[in-house]
Amino acid sequence: MNSLVLRTAARFLLPLLLVFSVVLLLQGHNEPGGGFVGGLVSASAFTLYAVAFGRDAALRAVGINLQVLAGLGVTIAILSGVPALVLSEPFLTGHWATVPIPGIGDVKIGTPLLFDIGVYCTVWGVALIMVLNLAEE
Repeated sequence: MNSLVLRTAARFLLPLLLVFSVVLLLQGHNEPGGGFVGGLVSASAFTLYAVAFGRDAALRAVGINLQVLAGLGVTIAILSGVPALVLSEPFLTGHWATVPIPGIGDVKIGTPLLFDIGVYCTVWGVALIMVLNLAEE
């Protein structure tokens, strides 16, 4: 496709959609969202980019092998359950730590966030693998 409007829109929408996907990821425990929805929005951003610039340009824009991204996500999700096992608790029991962040204050970060990050990466990678393989044909 050779549309100037689509290419211009894709250039502007890609970073905005990626920021929105991270917002969805981070708000997932308190409001609708989370790793799954955030990963889908991220994959949608690169799908739009692929429609505008082609499959190969989208793969270059991602910057990481999609199989590695999906595998990394599964690994992170599984590792998020290890702290509970170390403490002799059921797998994936949530644990939180308070981390002071300058300018923001104390922020509670926990293993559920790690799990969501793993889901985010897995969904992002798998969804893009499917879409870009269809685009190849």
